[in-house]
Amino acid sequence: MKLAEVLIKPILTEKVNQQTEKLGRYAFRVHRSANKLEIKKAVETFYGVTVTDVNTLVVPGKNKSRFTKAGVINGRKPAYKKATITVAEGETIDLYANV
Repeated sequence: MKLAEVLIKPILTEKVNQQTEKLGRYAFRVHRSANKLEIKKAVETFYGVTVTDVNTLVVPGKNKSRFTKAGVINGRKPAYKKATITVAEGETIDLYANV
């Protein structure tokens, strides 16, 4: 798999921001078939940091429904893979640089 296909986008939530400040952890949405070694190599290549730890999990899809004029519409949000990356002490990733 190409390194450009591994990382989809960073996850920016309050929980992740707290982990970033206290523990130096960042969360990314990654390709479903990417493994930990590919994720580590992609982060080190694109952001120029040293990755010390990679944790992955598959977030299950959720059932969603909404009420419309035509009645209730039921659907499903897709499942995705999430990676939590811990960088070396003293290093940071600037996720807001390209915004």
